[in-house]
Amino acid sequence: MSDAEQPKTALSSLQQGEVILYPTEAVYGLGCDPMNEQAVQALLAMKQRPVEKGLILIADNYGQLLPYVADSKIPMDKRTDIFSQWPGAITWVMPASTSAPKWLTGAFDSIAVRVSAHPTVKRLCQEFGGPIVSTSANVSGQAPVTTVAQGRETFGDKVGFYLDEPLGGATAPSIIKDAMTSQVLRG
Repeated sequence: MSDAEQPKTALSSLQQGEVILYPTEAVYGLGCDPMNEQAVQALLAMKQRPVEKGLILIADNYGQLLPYVADSKIPMDKRTDIFSQWPGAITWVMPASTSAPKWLTGAFDSIAVRVSAHPTVKRLCQEFGGPIVSTSANVSGQAPVTTVAQGRETFGDKVGFYLDEPLGGATAPSIIKDAMTSQVLRG
């Protein structure tokens, strides 16, 4: 079978720099390769979200996030709180590594990251070999989509692949906490 005959998948869409729609713990998310600036810019345009706000990365395990996080800046006493709540629907804002791109961190010197327990997210990040961008599937200021049909209606062919698998059962998007202060920023 030639490449042209291969069925399109979420993984191939990520590898080709496309935005995908996929299930998370509570709502569908829009995601892309975090190191592909064009893909991130396309995602931000779809959401009508300014780059200055920064984005969340979602991963299968903390090791996948290490290139983006200044791990050595996280005090030992904060690690227990962070790692005791992962995997799960808690996003932590951590110090960003010097190599984390500004199109991910926005106007901040930190980066928002989450290790998910959602089986689809875990599988996708394992297959991709790293984290993906995770932001709720919605136009900024509107409610996040909770069905693939809503996603198709909202984004049409701007999304390269719609991963139609179940949501995780949470009732609200992830809680966001500051890793250094444990302050709740959202949730």
